Amino acid sequence: MKQWCPKAVLACLLLILAQAFAIAVLSQEIEGAAEPERENQPHIAQLSINGPIGPATTDYLVRTSETAQENGARLIIVNMDTPGGLDAATRDIIQHILASEIPYVTYVTPAGARAASAGTYILYASHVAAMTPSTTLGAATPVQMGGVPGQQEAPQKTPDKSPKDSDGGEKADAGDKRGGESEGSKPASAMERKVINDSVAYIRGLAQRHGRNADWAEKAVRDAATLTAQEALAENVIDVVAENQQQLMKQLPNREIVLDGKKQPIAGDVAELPVVAYEPDWRNELLSLITNPQIAYILLLIGIYGLIFEGYSPGAIVPGVVGVISLLLAFYALQVLPINYVGLALIIVGALLIAAELFVPSFGALGIGGVIALVIGSVMLIDSDVPGMRVSKALIGSIAAISGLGLLGLLYAVGHSLRKPKVAANKTMVGRTAVVIDVEPELLVKIDGEIWRACCDNQLTEGQLVTVTEEQGLILQVRPE
Repeated sequence: MKQWCPKAVLACLLLILAQAFAIAVLSQEIEGAAEPERENQPHIAQLSINGPIGPATTDYLVRTSETAQENGARLIIVNMDTPGGLDAATRDIIQHILASEIPYVTYVTPAGARAASAGTYILYASHVAAMTPSTTLGAATPVQMGGVPGQQEAPQKTPDKSPKDSDGGEKADAGDKRGGESEGSKPASAMERKVINDSVAYIRGLAQRHGRNADWAEKAVRDAATLTAQEALAENVIDVVAENQQQLMKQLPNREIVLDGKKQPIAGDVAELPVVAYEPDWRNELLSLITNPQIAYILLLIGIYGLIFEGYSPGAIVPGVVGVISLLLAFYALQVLPINYVGLALIIVGALLIAAELFVPSFGALGIGGVIALVIGSVMLIDSDVPGMRVSKALIGSIAAISGLGLLGLLYAVGHSLRKPKVAANKTMVGRTAVVIDVEPELLVKIDGEIWRACCDNQLTEGQLVTVTEEQGLILQVRPE
């Protein structure tokens, strides 16, 4: 059977990738050329945030909104349904919204959607905050520090004997009316207090900028409070409740907003403008895929193992090329994700220990240690409690199971080889069957793909089967079967 050359395989892979890239770029150019009516025409740009907020979300929102403004957009509607997201990505989006020259309308939709955690901050930052009935917002407590602050220590109830508080407890409730810290909700550590107070100041500033309920915003951060759409409207947390986008558009004209630090109304004819949807392009989809913690984790393992296999099999080329590309993509994703570097180091050490088991006779000690380090490092890798921004436990379990099964297979092979009878080095070929492949000018035989020089007292022909009777250095003594 004809064998493939590794360089030829690599060239084919690169050619396929180049063709795929060219097709993707061409398709984008064709798509852009197919919509000439969008350019420089007044319209309303419709964007969407679905799922956790990360670097790919920021890239999509910022780049697409800038393109929409260049194409004549006079207002941007962001349909949102998110469980939260990364702090850095959320702040980048908010900075972009606050610096925008056209109004941003954030609309929590469809029914059943939510603007939790980071979504609440974006709602407060938007010029118009709108929700569909049966949607929710809130639970804006930072969770990167590990859990919800204030739930670590239960407050101790002590009788208050001060005569000054006999007026119905007004002083005790003053902090609650202000939305300040109570003893039961006060974070335990100094770091948690710093994070909470910073988040409180941030969301209160956003609320005050747009004249919304700052006290409830603080409560959403300190106590993870939540509201439904109707409750949020009654509490002056949002501006509009609309069943659908048509109802939303009817409530926007002439509504007073704060834009570029000044109060001004939304244009009265905005409801008559066409709505143009700007969907994520291939670049956003690629970034979203790469920065997914599950994909980043898999790319990291592929990169590490690819380089290990290339190191132990120089010249294979394909494992090395795939490993380098995967590792670079993983490092790009990890630099924008909240990773724990100890976890990353444990994953690398674990992979090296598993690979070392193939070459060092440790009888499983290195491999078992490698699997343990790999699992612990995988659990520690993503330092975030945001839903959708963690490595799945099922994925970690699958990787651990595959590594464990591979290790067991390796140990079985080693044990099987140890149980074989020991044979002297100069007797390993004796008794094996060979095929004569040439008789002139010298006798050559082939055993399991290896070609040996041989000698025989009988006349042999090509293709004849012979048995090895003696091994003399690199020459075999054979006889016909």
